[in-house]
Amino acid sequence: MTKLLLFLLLIPSLYAQQPSNTESRASTPQVQMQEGFVTTSDGVHLFYQVVGNGPETVVIPGRQFLIHTLQRLAPGRRLIFYDTRSRGKSDAIHDAKRETIMDDVRDMEAVRLHFGAKQITPVGYSYMGLLVMLYARDHPEHVERVVQLGPVPIKWDTKYPPGLSEDYNAALDPAGAKKLDDLQKKGFDRSHPKEYCELDWNVNRFALVGDPAHVDRLGVPPTGLCDFENEWPVNFNPHIDASFASIQAIVLSKTDLAKISMPVLTIHGTKDRNAPYGGGREWAMTLPNARLLTVHGGAHQSFDEYPEIVIPAIDQFLKGSWPANAEKVTALVPTSK
Repeated sequence: MTKLLLFLLLIPSLYAQQPSNTESRASTPQVQMQEGFVTTSDGVHLFYQVVGNGPETVVIPGRQFLIHTLQRLAPGRRLIFYDTRSRGKSDAIHDAKRETIMDDVRDMEAVRLHFGAKQITPVGYSYMGLLVMLYARDHPEHVERVVQLGPVPIKWDTKYPPGLSEDYNAALDPAGAKKLDDLQKKGFDRSHPKEYCELDWNVNRFALVGDPAHVDRLGVPPTGLCDFENEWPVNFNPHIDASFASIQAIVLSKTDLAKISMPVLTIHGTKDRNAPYGGGREWAMTLPNARLLTVHGGAHQSFDEYPEIVIPAIDQFLKGSWPANAEKVTALVPTSK
């Protein structure tokens, strides 16, 4: 996985909140939310929104791009969505030493403590699929089960056999990608940060779906999202540099992985261009009590592209049973049927 690929992994997906088709809007109930800020041990304010008030607590970092779809899981549960540091409405840090993935792990514990939950089920999407694993390793007594959505690999630069990874750039319009590059060289991302953010989305969104005809399932950039200064590339680039360096340094030993003994459901699309499908298979094959739900033809945002598959599967898992199509992975390369 190149630095550019990881950079793209963390940026474009956050714009896909609002579906553009009537059916998707109708299937997402409008619910009341509580919101506020959690203060971390080093004084950072993390913005959160809570949906539902059931006895089970589900903690979901990446609020700004997951809440629209995953709030459907609220009945009978308390869903705590929050923005990680230097993202969304949370505090900007501007200090590389305080913008690491281990800071994110400590922040998740601050969120748990703030809400007084004895046990939680963390849900981690993309690089946060690694975040929730690190949290489960460090705080297994507080984790009931874990969900990963299109997680990055166990080791960031793992190379997978053909068929288990996809080319990100192949999904992009070459002219649009070149325009973005040219504008950045001219400093447009600094002089017009919001406009550049929106242009970036219009190019990169096609990499998030398995079929380009499905791009409208991601919707258009929600009103106000690029108003978040944290998400402007000119501000986000230094953050991702710090986060990337810390992710690159992570080494999970066999002992570490053995500590993650609670049930883990990994959901991964076969056409994921941001985090290779092979990574999802490897997580499910390596962890002691994990299974993989494969979304055939789905890409990085399979939860938006195919919510009719992903949402019922998570719901069943949270209720204590494996989804019917969840696979106990025994080989990295799937056998042909």
